[in-house]
Amino acid sequence: MLETIHKETFDFLNRLKKNNNRDWFNDNKKEFKEIELEVKKVFGQLLEKLNKHDSIEKMKVFRIYRDVRFSKNKLPYKTHLGASFSRTKPYLRGGYYLQIQPNNQSFIATGFWEPNKDDLLRIRREFQQDDQEIREIINNKKFKSVWGDLVGEELKTAPRNFDKEHKAIDLIRKKQFIFTKNFSDKEVFSPDFINNVDEAFISIRPFFDYMSDVLTTDLNGVSII
Repeated sequence: MLETIHKETFDFLNRLKKNNNRDWFNDNKKEFKEIELEVKKVFGQLLEKLNKHDSIEKMKVFRIYRDVRFSKNKLPYKTHLGASFSRTKPYLRGGYYLQIQPNNQSFIATGFWEPNKDDLLRIRREFQQDDQEIREIINNKKFKSVWGDLVGEELKTAPRNFDKEHKAIDLIRKKQFIFTKNFSDKEVFSPDFINNVDEAFISIRPFFDYMSDVLTTDLNGVSII
C-alpha cells in the first residue's frame, strides 16, 4: 500500500509560515517530527519505484532549517519539504527532485541544476555540432505534454568562443537544463500521487539517455569513462 501525504502536513506547514520563529517551532517540534517521518516514508517509496527502472545512488532529504548566513531573508525555517534523488555516476547523469508545499505549490523537477564547468562545455559543444537530436526529444508531443519547456538560468549572450548567431544559441547559452511539473494540493493528497510522480519521471528518460551519452563520450562518440 502506498504512503500518502496527509492534509495535516499542509496544515502544519501553513501554520509554520505564519509563525516562522524558533519559539513557535520548538513548541511544535514533536508534531513536526511526526509529520517529517510520514513524508520521509513517501520519499522512500518514490526511491523504491525509481530504482525499478533507474539506478539511484543517493537520496537526500533536505532539512527544514534554512541557511540564512548569506540571505536577506532571515526566516529560520522552510515552509516546504523536499528530497533529491541522484542517478548513479559515472554512466548515468542527472537527478530528480520532489517538493511538497501547500497552496498548490508542490512540484517535481528533473535534469541538470549545476553542471560543472567541463560538463557544461561538453553539452554546449554537442549542441554546437548537432542540435537536431535534442530538439526532437524536447519537442516530442508526448514529452512536452508532461514536462512543457526546458527551463533554467541562461546567459544573455553567447558563452566565450561560441558564435552568438549560431542556430542553436538558444540552447548553447543555457547554464541549467531543467524540466518542472506542478501539482495541486488535491493531486498531492491522491492515493496515486507517487505513481503519477514516478510515471512523469519515467517519461524523462529519453532526455536523460541523450545527456548521459553526451557526458560519457567525446564529440566523436568515443567513451571517456
